[in-house]
Amino acid sequence: MTGPLNHIRVLDLSRIMAGPWAGQILADLGADVIKVERTGVGDDTRRWGPPYLKGTDGRATGESGYYLSVNRGKKSVEVDISTPEGQATVKALAAQSDILLENFKVGTLDRYGLGPEDLK
Repeated sequence: MTGPLNHIRVLDLSRIMAGPWAGQILADLGADVIKVERTGVGDDTRRWGPPYLKGTDGRATGESGYYLSVNRGKKSVEVDISTPEGQATVKALAAQSDILLENFKVGTLDRYGLGPEDLK
């Protein structure tokens, strides 16, 4: 998507409501937003509902309308930030990003070696 932010890359570690919505606005304005989700389960809101999207057979797919709405226009990658490999992946993505968006409880990312000082 082109827009005023098409030269900006955002690493989106946020979840649930305010953070994903902020990332959605940046994506709508053209930013390249990369959403990091938990390995194996994805974002907590993937299964929020109803409403769920319907498949071609008319049955609910289990995909949350909310999740798809606030994450539209984003790329997604699964990363386990509790592992050294996952931490290295986040650090590599952060090094290539202009903005880091996160809404974890204070100190959570520090415990994983992903705090502000670690990502400079």
